[in-house]
Amino acid sequence: MDNLKTQGISMPKLGLGTFRMQGDACRAAVESALSIGYRHIDTAEMYANEESIGAALAAARLPRGELHVTTKVWHENLSPDAIRRAFDASLNKLRLDHVDLYLVHWPSKAANWGAVFETLMKLKQEGRTRAIGVANFTTALLKTVVEDIRAPIACNQIEYHAMLDQSKVLAYLAAKSIPLVAYCPLAQGRIASEPVLAEIGARHNATAAQVALKWLLDQDGVAAIPKASRRESQQANLDALKITLDDADRNKIAALPKDRRCVNPGFAPAWD
Repeated sequence: MDNLKTQGISMPKLGLGTFRMQGDACRAAVESALSIGYRHIDTAEMYANEESIGAALAAARLPRGELHVTTKVWHENLSPDAIRRAFDASLNKLRLDHVDLYLVHWPSKAANWGAVFETLMKLKQEGRTRAIGVANFTTALLKTVVEDIRAPIACNQIEYHAMLDQSKVLAYLAAKSIPLVAYCPLAQGRIASEPVLAEIGARHNATAAQVALKWLLDQDGVAAIPKASRRESQQANLDALKITLDDADRNKIAALPKDRRCVNPGFAPAWD
């Protein structure tokens, strides 16, 4: 498994997303993923599953240094005091003394970004999170954080897959050496029935989903966190790492329509 080095942390390029996983099913999924080799687990206060993940991490008894755990603060909790409360609650539920990465989950028009990142930086200085970052930030928002506030962000986590163009954000992140962490890397299952990807997969004895995942993971500075609750799916995603795509494959993927955004809540920013 390749790792991305960013702001003093080393993040496995393939992780486990856990949105909409809860309770015993979530705990079982995380335990399964850890048992077959996953070391990057992604959660958020909004997912309401940090307790289940904490239980799974505790049961696995892996050395803490081998694990990468990301969690996030919700956009309604971006005042300094609310960030502190949310962070303390997350850490308590996860049963950890620190997380590896703490993200602003969504931007908020009401946020005072200077105060937000000052608070996040203090959490980092206290050793309670090893790095800080953002999710769902546009290029304009990234410029505010990176160039005006000069916050040392370790990633921008956004929706990215073979059916959605993110070239503008990618170009900005690459210029600043900031990784992109792709959520919904399989377009919430829509990838599985994409004929071009299935055709490429057939040539590699792989599925359309595996092709789409390898296409992402082959990109410099890109990690992916597919959600997979079944062990078979988790293993299939790991096995995607074994595929070798060629230029012809990549050209076919590049030619696919790139306008399928899956996640676009009412509070989302105006996308690039």
